[in-house]
Amino acid sequence: MADPTKQYPLPKFHFEVDWGGTRIGFTEVSGLEFETEVIEYREGSSVKYNKTKQPGLTKYSNITLKRGTFLGDFDFYESWKKTYFFQEQSQQFRRTVVIKLLNEQHQPIITWVAANAWPCKLKYASLNSEANEILIESLELVHEGLTIVEAP
Repeated sequence: MADPTKQYPLPKFHFEVDWGGTRIGFTEVSGLEFETEVIEYREGSSVKYNKTKQPGLTKYSNITLKRGTFLGDFDFYESWKKTYFFQEQSQQFRRTVVIKLLNEQHQPIITWVAANAWPCKLKYASLNSEANEILIESLELVHEGLTIVEAP
């Protein structure tokens, strides 16, 4: 008999982010991308008049976390401010960020782990007197590697 859990693609709306030991709710996470750069090479005495292509360095996109802004909550700003002078002396501003896609029972089914992540950009949505929207803040993280951990 076919496994019913493998008949449909996974929904993407139920997830959680562990921001260095603190679980914070977000409305959107983007930038979970892996890329291998391409090295093109052609030897001068090659009989083919085209380049060969081989894998090069691995490249990871920045991760963007978006959430609603709450009164008195400046955690993103404080995290970004620690990197202002790019000096990791007494405080470490790099963190491991864990992003989990959850099933209906709130158990992780896919887990992404970003190593040594730190905030490089903080952005607030445009203020508009004619809009009926929540103020969204975005935090962009750079990191030194993204891995996928399989669910048990």
